[in-house]
Amino acid sequence: MLARGLARNRAREGSLTRRARLAERAVPLIVAAAGLTGRVDCAVAQSAAPASTAQSAGKELSGDALLRNIACLEQRLRALEGKDAPEVPGKANAAPNSAVVPQAEPGNSAKTTERPDTAKDPCAAPLITTTNKELFTLRTEPPPQTGNKDLFGLVPSPVDGLKLGAYGEIKYGRLQNHDAQGQWQNGFDAHRFVLLPTYEITKNVIFNAEIEFEHAGAAFDADDKLHGTAEIEQLFIDFKIVDYFNFRAPGIDLVPVGVVNQHHEPTLFYSVQRPELANGLVPTTWKAPATSIYGDLGNGLGYQFQVSASIEDFGDDFAKRTDANTVPPFPQRYAAGIDGLGALSNSRPVLGDFRQLSDDVAYALRLAYSPAFLPGLAGSTSAYFTSNTTPRGAYGDTGAPLGRSSLFLFDTEFRYRVANTGLELRGEFVHITFGNPTNLRANNDGDPTDNVGKTMWGWSGEIAYHLPMGTLMGSEWEAVPFYRYSREELQTTGFAGTDANTPTGAGDLQFHTAGIAVFPSPKLALKLNYQRVIDREPGGAKSDSVLGGVGFLF
Repeated sequence: MLARGLARNRAREGSLTRRARLAERAVPLIVAAAGLTGRVDCAVAQSAAPASTAQSAGKELSGDALLRNIACLEQRLRALEGKDAPEVPGKANAAPNSAVVPQAEPGNSAKTTERPDTAKDPCAAPLITTTNKELFTLRTEPPPQTGNKDLFGLVPSPVDGLKLGAYGEIKYGRLQNHDAQGQWQNGFDAHRFVLLPTYEITKNVIFNAEIEFEHAGAAFDADDKLHGTAEIEQLFIDFKIVDYFNFRAPGIDLVPVGVVNQHHEPTLFYSVQRPELANGLVPTTWKAPATSIYGDLGNGLGYQFQVSASIEDFGDDFAKRTDANTVPPFPQRYAAGIDGLGALSNSRPVLGDFRQLSDDVAYALRLAYSPAFLPGLAGSTSAYFTSNTTPRGAYGDTGAPLGRSSLFLFDTEFRYRVANTGLELRGEFVHITFGNPTNLRANNDGDPTDNVGKTMWGWSGEIAYHLPMGTLMGSEWEAVPFYRYSREELQTTGFAGTDANTPTGAGDLQFHTAGIAVFPSPKLALKLNYQRVIDREPGGAKSDSVLGGVGFLF
C-alpha cells in the first residue's frame, strides 16, 4: 500500500511538472495572442516600428485571422497535454501534431525539412510573422534619439528631436550699499531661471531658444512686490551645412565677444557674480537682432562672423522713445547709454516691435582656439565695430544736435588648465575706442562726473586650483578655491563735449575677489566669496560684499 501511495504521489508530481513545463511553453503563445490586439504598453515598442510594418501587422491580425489563431492556440495547448483538440474552423479532424514542423535528423542537416500546407492546415501558419514580430519585441532601452545638433538643449525628451535644458542662480549675503553711504545690508536675489528649448526640425535645421526669468518676477506688482523680467534672450534657427560653414538665420543672438557673454552659465565661472569685465565693458548678456555664419576650421580653430543691430547711446526708459523712434524731444532729458560709470551696460539695442533708434548695423568676428599641441588651453579673440552709436534725434543739454560717433571693441581671453595638475589660469583684456567722444550723450548731459574719454579698457587675471573631495552622496565632489584681480579704467583722457570735465574717480576701479566654489556635480556649484572694490572717488567705492550662491546647469 505504501509503495502504491508513493507511486501515485510521484505520478502526480510528474503531472504537475509536465503542466508547469507546458505553461512555460505556452507563455509566448499567450503573449502573442494577447498582443494580437496590437498594443502592450511599456513592454512593446510599437512606436519604434515603421508605419508600414504596423499597417501590415494590423491587416494580418484582424478579424477571422484573430479567431483562427486563438482556436489554433487552444488546439496546440491541448495537443501538448496529449488530449484531443477541438475542431478548428476551416479544418477537419487534423492530427494534433500536424502543425509541428519536423526537425532535421542529427547528422543530416542538409535534408530538406517538409512544412505543412497552410491552405490545408490553417493552424500551420505561425502566430508571429516577419510583418508583426516587431510588435512582440520587448525593448529594454528607449527608442534611439537623433544626433545632438542643438546648441543649448541638455536633457533628452520623449519627443524625438526636442530637448530641454535649464540653468539658474540664487544669490544671498551681505553687501555695502553705495547709495546708503556704504551701509552693510543683508540681501537675497533669485537672480535668474532660464529655460533652453531646442528642436531638430530636420537633421540639419535646428531651432534654438533661451527664455529667461530674472529677479523672481515678470513685472512690477504692488501686491506681491515682484520686480523682475521675463524675456527672450536667444531665438534663432541654425542651418548645419558643413563643419566649416553654417548659417544662423536672423533672430536674437548673443554678440560673439569674449567667453562669458557666449557661455555665461553659473557653473562656468567660480565667483557668485559674473566676472567684472562682463558687467560693463562687455555688457553681458549682450544680445541683439542678428544673423551670422560660423564653423570649425579644424585643428581646434573655430569662427563666427555676425551682423547685428548696433548698440545705442540711449539708456533711459523704453517709454521715452517716441512713436517716430527717436529720443524724447528737447528739452526733456534722457540718460546716456554709454558713460564713464557703467561703460556699455545700458547701450544694448531693443529686440522687438521695430523700436530700434538707429538704422546702423554692427559687425563682430570671434576666433576661438583650443590647440592640440597644448592640452588644457582654450581661448578666443574678438572684434566688434559699429560706424555709429548716436540715436535718432540725439541732442545735448544745450539742445544742440549730436552727430555720429563710431565704436571699436577688442577682446582677447584665455583659459588654461595645466595638464596632470589641479592648477587653472584665466585672463582677459578688453579695449574700447570711441570715434568722436564729442557726440556722446554722457559728455553733453550736464553731469560732469560721468564723462567719457577717447578710450575705455580693463583686464583681469585669475588663479584657481581644483581639489578632489572624494565620493559624497553618490557623486564625485570637487572644491575650487580661487582669486581674481580685475582693473578697469572707464574715464581716460581725450574728453570732448559741452560738460565740465570733473570726474570723481569712480570710473577708475580695482576688484579683489577671493572665494571657493564646490561642485557636487559639474551641473551644480555652491559658491562663497568676498569682494573688495577700490576706486578713486572721495570716501572710496563703498561696494564690498560677502556673498553666497547656488548655480546649476542641466
